[in-house]
Parts: sequence; C-alpha cells; structure tokens
Amino acid sequence: MKALIPLACLLAGFAPLSSQGVIDASRPEEWRPLVPEDTLYMDAGGNTVVMELAPDLAPRTVSNIRALVREGYFDGLSINRVQDNYVVQWGDPDAEDPAKQRKQGVPPTLSPEFGLPAAGIAFTPIPGPDGFGEPGFVNGFAATRKDGAVWATHCYAALGVGRAEAADSGNGSELYVVIGHAPRHLDRNVTIAGRVISGVEHLSSLKRGTGSLGFYETAAERVPIARIRLGSDVPAAERLDVEIMRTDSASFRSYVDARAHRTRDGWFASDAGFIDLCNVRGPQRARSRP
Repeated sequence: MKALIPLACLLAGFAPLSSQGVIDASRPEEWRPLVPEDTLYMDAGGNTVVMELAPDLAPRTVSNIRALVREGYFDGLSINRVQDNYVVQWGDPDAEDPAKQRKQGVPPTLSPEFGLPAAGIAFTPIPGPDGFGEPGFVNGFAATRKDGAVWATHCYAALGVGRAEAADSGNGSELYVVIGHAPRHLDRNVTIAGRVISGVEHLSSLKRGTGSLGFYETAAERVPIARIRLGSDVPAAERLDVEIMRTDSASFRSYVDARAHRTRDGWFASDAGFIDLCNVRGPQRARSRP
C-alpha cells in the first residue's frame, strides 16, 4: 500500500515537506494558546520554569496541584533531588518529620491516576512501532493507549507526582520533572500531571545530588523555590506568550511524518521511517497577533 500524502503537502505542492515546511504551511486554527488556569510558573534558583498541566489525563491530581499552588504551599520550599539522567524533584524537605512538615490544604491521599479509561478521551495516534502500546497524543501530551486505557508517558520534561510506597500517597505536594532518558518503566506506576513548556534547561543543568537517588545531602545544597503561581494569577504582560500546534490537527500528523523522514531536512543521510513517541515534541512558537 502506498503512503498517503499528508494534507500539508497537498496544500504546498506534492513534494513532502520538511519539519519546518510543515510548520510554515500550517493554518492559524491549528495552533492553540496556553490556558492560564492550566499553567504553572515556578520561580526557583533565580530562574522561571513554565509548566502546562494535563487535566484531561489527571483531573483529580491537577485539581490538587492547583489548590496547593493557590494557597502558596510550595512557596519557600526547595528542589531536594537532582538525579543524573533521571529527575529533578521538589517539595517539603521535612515531609518525613510530622513535627516540621508543612501543612497541606488537600487530602493526604489521592486515588492514583496511573491511567484513565480511553473512552471519551480524544487520542491522536501516531505510527509505531512501540513496545508499550499504541503511541499518540492527548491535547499536546505524549500518551499511550492499550487495553481500553490511556496514560501520559514519561518523556523528557514530563511533570510527575512523587509518591511513597502506597499507590495513593501521591497527592501533588511532591513533584518532579524528567531530565534524562525517557523512564517509561514508570508509566502506570506514577501519575503524570503535565510537562515543562519553557525553562527545562534550568532544571537539567542543576548540580547533581550526591546522596542516594540524587538527593542533596545538606540543606545548603537545596535550590530554594521562591514561589509557584498559576498563570491566571500572573499579570498578562508577564505570561509566556506562545502558541502550541494542536496535536489533533492535520499539520501535526504531517509534522510527525516529517520527523519520521528526516532526510527531508537536508542534513540526514538516512531515516528510520518512524519516530519514537518521546522524540516527537509538538512545535511551539511566539503567539501570532491578529
């Protein structure tokens, strides 16, 4: 069977488009802005990291995180763990000490959202192969679908929810971001609640912790968190003004095809004919103004 010509190619002529060519040929309605209520701004170590929450894939967890942020729970806490090629983690460093731990304004336990029923979730598949299930996207977030369930995937820059031994112990008060290889063995074992949109380099370049699992061994090593705010509480002039290609659009499907055939970009001598899920990061750009 011959491969179908992507729509963007038809719009621009019959020659297959490069990744940038797909972006250039896309239509304005195939892009979406960030939703302020679903965006976090973390000021830590003198830098700002902007994260997008994923209520479609973790609605209860996202609700808890919003509540914690609104009450200022994270303000004054710290980044406590930086494990090379793995994760950066933050929260209350005294969480193990009931006499010192910071009071949370959310329930201490939460039913995990390791996966949700696939029915009713708008899932855009991409071509495989993939050993974990059917790869695809849900409103911009890398996800996997299998056996009637769908879950967010531990790709680089994914925002996860730390937990203890009990599956329901991850209530959003301990968070981490993936800064290394895609640890997809964590999928369906930890709730993914979002992803970094801007500033992941400020996390991935932090000093590695020398303690077990990359935890900092002294308080002096921890990176202070000045504050975390919802985008809706950030003045409009200070918000990250970007737009993201809709992953349910024809141009995104063409973009995935272009990334699977990188010889169109000029430098590549060969291509694999497919693209791994975690190597497809949806395009984003400064928001167009009418």
